[in-house]
Amino acid sequence: MDMERAARTASVERKTKETSIAAEVNLDGTGQYDVSTGIGFLDHMLEQLSRHALMDLKLRAEGDLHIDFHHTTEDTGIVIGEAVKKALGDFKGIRRYATAVIPMDETCTRVSIDVSQRPYLIWKVNFTRPKIGDMDTELFKEWFQAFAQNAGITLHVENMYGENNHHIVESCFKGLARALRDAMEIDPRTANVIPSTKGVLGS
Repeated sequence: MDMERAARTASVERKTKETSIAAEVNLDGTGQYDVSTGIGFLDHMLEQLSRHALMDLKLRAEGDLHIDFHHTTEDTGIVIGEAVKKALGDFKGIRRYATAVIPMDETCTRVSIDVSQRPYLIWKVNFTRPKIGDMDTELFKEWFQAFAQNAGITLHVENMYGENNHHIVESCFKGLARALRDAMEIDPRTANVIPSTKGVLGS
């Protein structure tokens, strides 16, 4: 990577009547994480995201968990998405597109992304259980939707097959992580160029 390039780091805080969340990211890290949301399974997934994207992530979230996990789950997606977008800066030099196919025992999931500032989510993932641990499985789509919208990425997630619900959702997060790692990486051949014939992303 160009030694003159500024560090791709960002901090974001979000406070509402429902949640209080602070996040720090380093896109060029080593996958170090320090995550606490109050939701054990969500912590586990965000740790996977950090480790496999080689994105350092520090996150502290306090939310209205006495009601349910919805607000905390969605808002962590918002904050991490905002932090990633902020850390990407002018988007110069990134590879932009990437696809990851992640096998996990009997499960296989494909994740494709375009870091384009055109947010969109395609979610082709079905679960056979309403919960994994204490977490509602319907909330995973909410997290991916919030992340895609606020990171400004086109995100397609397709679980091609699988039986174990834990494996299915974990392969989705790992797929996102690996795709992000590749798409956000600086291409030395185009290190100072915005990856678009328009000269700008998002139009």
